[in-house]
Amino acid sequence: MNTPTALAPLQEDLAALGGAWSGAVPSTGGPTSAQSDIESMVGYGLIGVTHAACQLRRHADALLAGLAAEVGRRSGAEFGTEGLAKSNGFHNATKLLAAATGGSAAEVDRLLAVGRATMTRQDFSGTPRPAIHPHVAAGLQSGAISVEAAAAITAMLDRVAPRADPVVADDVEEILAIRAAELPLHLVKRAIKHAEAQLDQDGAEPRDEERWLDRSVIIREDGNGMIHVVARLDPESAAPLKAAIEALVSDGLRAKQACRDAETSASGRCPDGGAASDDSGTVVDDNRTIPQRQADALTEIAKHALGCAETLPPLASVTAVVRVDLETLRSGLGGGTVDGIDQPLSAGALRRAAGAADLIPAVLGTESVPLDVGRRARRFSRSQRIALTERDGGCASCGQNIAYVHAHHIRWWQRDAGPTDIANGVMLCSFCHHRIHREGWGIRATMNGVWFIPPPHVDPDRRPRLGGRVRFGMPTLARTG
Repeated sequence: MNTPTALAPLQEDLAALGGAWSGAVPSTGGPTSAQSDIESMVGYGLIGVTHAACQLRRHADALLAGLAAEVGRRSGAEFGTEGLAKSNGFHNATKLLAAATGGSAAEVDRLLAVGRATMTRQDFSGTPRPAIHPHVAAGLQSGAISVEAAAAITAMLDRVAPRADPVVADDVEEILAIRAAELPLHLVKRAIKHAEAQLDQDGAEPRDEERWLDRSVIIREDGNGMIHVVARLDPESAAPLKAAIEALVSDGLRAKQACRDAETSASGRCPDGGAASDDSGTVVDDNRTIPQRQADALTEIAKHALGCAETLPPLASVTAVVRVDLETLRSGLGGGTVDGIDQPLSAGALRRAAGAADLIPAVLGTESVPLDVGRRARRFSRSQRIALTERDGGCASCGQNIAYVHAHHIRWWQRDAGPTDIANGVMLCSFCHHRIHREGWGIRATMNGVWFIPPPHVDPDRRPRLGGRVRFGMPTLARTG
């Protein structure tokens, strides 16, 4: 029996999965279970099988989205009781598909939306028409992007369609489809937010106003005596609070790491002069979770506001950096960002933020302070860190929030006599910093980009992997109108 053309990708994926599975499982000569096979796989074999299974899933999900869209079309209100869903005992297509998949209505609605956006159509005369979003459709059908990424991209494009330049929107869709094939979903969603700000520049101010009007803080006490503080803040209002809390948390984490490092040093002293360990030799550790640290930070900020005469030490130099290009600031069109917050802000909100005492404007396209200091200083300056953050967008490797990353020398300061220059700096979180050193990753950086070169055991060809802000940032595209 010949395999239908539409199912050929699934058959190929299944064959690839079978090959990866056979290569990963030691031969035993007898029947085995899936669990025993999986448990016997070596690390690289397990990774290979996982990748093959994920590719199969992406193609299956793409097919399911198309099937869902057709079920939805045949269940439309115009069919009445003869519609596919009602004739099979269901109120609508969503309920029919939810019963079939065993998933939630939200999951089914996402499948329906993606299917409608990516399947080819017919006009009233029966003439075939391309998909509403052809670039996303191509990525989905090829198995390059997931249904989740496709749903996020198409939802944004549909949302801005009434106000966006269609030519620019098509270019943005193509860029996002490429990014979705290369990036994890959380970075794809960050790119989508930047894309929406560029496509719907006229709607940025109204959206800022809507978010501001929707702000709230609710404080209540539960039956156990715990106080619940639930805040919904627009990005402009949240920026200084977020920066302050993260500064206190980050300072505590740095102190914790410094004390751990001090235990193995000659002095055995923490940076504040305290001992790194107790008399028994065990490290006196601060085991608070990040949420607990954030709660303590909020409490400290409130205590300070109620009567502290001095600024909390970690807050003495904390700022939230507003990033906006000079033309946007002058014209009032477009937007920019605040470090640590993914949602872009309108030019008006950025002008207000840049004028606040606790926010620093980083206006791009103007003369800058010197950013290369060579061997004169070991630590990167604030101006250098701001410039590195503009390029790296947080951790240049994983995209971690800027509050939890630090500037590091690519060529080590002491071992390699590396200079404290932008071209020799990179923003990394603690995890990625230690992983890069432990596994032997290389880093190549310029003023405009950073690339990570994997060690041979990760990629024998050592092909550079793009990092930094360019992965989720959007190029400026000219409007046609």
